[in-house]
Amino acid sequence: MALDRWIGLILLGIFLAYGYTAWFTMDAALAPFMQRNPIWPSSFPKILSILGVVCALIIITGIEGGEAKVGDIDYRRLGDYNIAQALMLLGLMALYALLLRPAGFLFSTIAFLILGSVILGERRWITMIIVSAIATGIVWYLVQVVLGIYLRPLPGFIGG
Repeated sequence: MALDRWIGLILLGIFLAYGYTAWFTMDAALAPFMQRNPIWPSSFPKILSILGVVCALIIITGIEGGEAKVGDIDYRRLGDYNIAQALMLLGLMALYALLLRPAGFLFSTIAFLILGSVILGERRWITMIIVSAIATGIVWYLVQVVLGIYLRPLPGFIGG
């Protein structure tokens, strides 16, 4: 079996477990007054699980195409791909998740976006800094002000 079908099979298992959680375990803990609502907190996860299962089945069955294309992953040549770059990005994501509370949202997100751009090969420093700061500010504003969800903007020792 090709590598993409193995990945599709793994994704199918993940989305089936996610769907089971969304359909059966999330709704059991709802308060009685929320059970009459047309949209529940599990509505979006249910939609995501259905779409994920459909996409995984398309990958497994190979409906999207028959022959290997130039951009397809060849598992026999995994050494030719930028695996170190992908692992550095995964490590950076884990570090971002660990630093989000102690370092604050603004600093952590700006640093994550800049370092991620550097790992991917971007070298225009001014553009990276400006885009990262603007994108982080917009996301923080939308979450904090529009949605009303508190995000600690600054580190605790500064007053965040």
